Amino acid sequence: MTTTLTTPVGSAPTESRRTRRSKARRAGGTLHAGPVAYAILILFSIGSLFPLVWTAIAASRNNNRLAQTPPPFWFGGNLFHNMNVAWNEANLGKAFINTTIVAGTSALTVVFLSTIAGFAFAKLRFKGRNILMLMVIGTMMVPPQLSVIPLYMMVAKLNWADQLQAVIFPSLVSAFGVFFMRQYLLQALPDELIEAARVDGASSWRVVWHIVFPAARPAMAVLGMLMFVQSWNDFLWPFLVLTQNGNPTVQVALAGLGRGYTPDQSLIMGGALLGTLPLLLVFAIFGKQIVGGIMQGAVKG
Repeated sequence: MTTTLTTPVGSAPTESRRTRRSKARRAGGTLHAGPVAYAILILFSIGSLFPLVWTAIAASRNNNRLAQTPPPFWFGGNLFHNMNVAWNEANLGKAFINTTIVAGTSALTVVFLSTIAGFAFAKLRFKGRNILMLMVIGTMMVPPQLSVIPLYMMVAKLNWADQLQAVIFPSLVSAFGVFFMRQYLLQALPDELIEAARVDGASSWRVVWHIVFPAARPAMAVLGMLMFVQSWNDFLWPFLVLTQNGNPTVQVALAGLGRGYTPDQSLIMGGALLGTLPLLLVFAIFGKQIVGGIMQGAVKG
């Protein structure tokens, strides 16, 4: 007696679909997110954008409306008026120029020096390398507030009060930047590539310029963005050594907005929005390149 095994209808197509999905995953195919993932992403996006949206809403109202309950949840008609008053009252034009000089100089210098130092700690062999690296990491454990008084005494002796170099020079080197670049170059820069350049007669500076810098480009872009944002948003030290009527940075200039018996919150929010727009513009222009650089470095590593 012959027994015939039959396959249930629809099982073969189901198995073939599963097979195609597994093959697509192994081949690096595109995976589509489900509705739960989209819902979570939407919630996180709303939560991230809410402070910026609320700042714009508050800047478009007047102080009396902001003091009412419930607060406004939609834009008013005073946005450009408040931003214009904040721009003129806080002298934000000069503050933007000063902050761009300070943040740009600090970011470029930190990236350059941190890449060289990170390469030395990652790939060069010399006595005391580990001890020096531990000392660099140890400086990250010290609260920056402890260095305010010694730095202020040095600035006073150099007669740098209310001058931009008083803000630039303390931020030219970053222990975090050195550690960040060292950790990246340990994996992204093969030793064989450096040895091949040495065999070809390349000097140390030529190795750095033609091998280290191209290999570290993704990390350099990320570090530069982080340092630029940090320097742009720095408040404590610039507030101590700069004045609002002399050479203020953006944060120092914004500190003088809305002063009075009743602070004008709408004016303060208008100035805060103006101070945030350059950072958004920089990220909108270079964000894609930075993310692409991160992915390129991750694939190479």
